Parts: sequence; C-alpha cells; structure tokens
Amino acid sequence: MLDSTDLRLLTLLQRDAHLTAQELGEKLNLSPSQAGRRRQRLEAEGYIDAYVARLAPVRLGLAIQAFVQVQMATHDPAQTRDFTALVAARNEITSAWTLTGEADYLLRVYCSDLAELHRLIHEVLLPHPSVMRVQSQIVMDQFKQDGPLPTRPQ
Repeated sequence: MLDSTDLRLLTLLQRDAHLTAQELGEKLNLSPSQAGRRRQRLEAEGYIDAYVARLAPVRLGLAIQAFVQVQMATHDPAQTRDFTALVAARNEITSAWTLTGEADYLLRVYCSDLAELHRLIHEVLLPHPSVMRVQSQIVMDQFKQDGPLPTRPQ
C-alpha cells in the first residue's frame, strides 16, 4: 500500500529521475537514508519500471512521427505472434498497443522522412499475411509531451 509520502516521491521522480536521496529527503522532509530506502522499496515492488532519458527526435533526424492503425484479417495465434514479433523487431516502431474497436493495433512510429514511413507501411506491414488494412496519421505538432502518470491515493 502506498502512503502519501510514497506518492509524492513517485511524482518527484517522474519530474526528475536524477534526484539524489539527499534532494528527495529535503523535498519530502525525510532523512536521505529514509528517502533512499523508500525509493529502493518502490523499485523492488515494481512501482518504478525504469529510469530513462527522453531524446529529441528531430535532433536525431527523425522528422516524421506517425500513429499507424493496423486491422488484422485473421487473429490466428501463430500469425498474431509473428506480427507482434515483427513489430518488436522494428526500431522505428517505438510503442504498440492492442486496441478494442475497428483497429486491432496502434503503433507509434518515428521515421526520418515520408519515404521511410512509406517503406515501413508498404514493404513491411501491409505484406504481412495477417494484415488486412493499415491507416496512418502523421503528427503535425505535439503540443503536450508525454507526461507523468497521475499519482493519487489508492
């Protein structure tokens, strides 16, 4: 069970994962060792999945961000496993979700240009035997970055 201090600690770490135990302790009115132990416990209990750096796609030459909806022609377990393995192996697909509704999957894609996006759709996704339809939406502007998860009492 998380208490209010745990929730505040998680909120602080989502904003800045580099906070030291000393800094966390100051912000939470705890000793550095108490803050460090709480962080370790939250990591061990699986509340914290990872510490990562958010990179600037355009600086890396990834000018195109798109969301690609994939509708399957079949839900055969073997072909589904094959398709999800294909998605996992493609670096330009940075995240994927299984959906309810018309589309079966939603893929978030970063490409260097439209030609690369075209190749991904027409040479990789559409030729897969279980794929019936692919629809893409190109992101014009991302005015709100991926934010922290809301933390509130359980």
